[in-house]
Amino acid sequence: MSADFNYGTGRRKTATARTRLYAGSGSILVNGRSFEEYFPRKTLQMIIRQPLVLCKVADKFDVKVTVAGGGVAGQAEAVRHGISRALLTVDASMRGALKKAGFLTRDARKKERKKYGLRAARARYQYSKR
Repeated sequence: MSADFNYGTGRRKTATARTRLYAGSGSILVNGRSFEEYFPRKTLQMIIRQPLVLCKVADKFDVKVTVAGGGVAGQAEAVRHGISRALLTVDASMRGALKKAGFLTRDARKKERKKYGLRAARARYQYSKR
């Protein structure tokens, strides 16, 4: 891989993906492993490829990602967010398509904290009248 790259940071829940785009042939490495090995589920692999396929550059860039935190689904969506942001630094004209697909918007939904006096975030203990 060449020394020059385009960078993008993606986040989802507690997962953070630091993404680098190199000019290349379309390989995707996640934490030093191929993304098919790191994300064995086909749906997660499709999520990661979405911005590249949408912009028709899937075979023009090599992607190298370092992802940490969260679970596998959150990590996959963080990688998608990072790739989308990195693609913007390559070519700003992709912004319209990426924004319309919702890949540039940081999904801010997180797990709600458990409140005291309750069983979970909002679930209460069962009430018995008698």
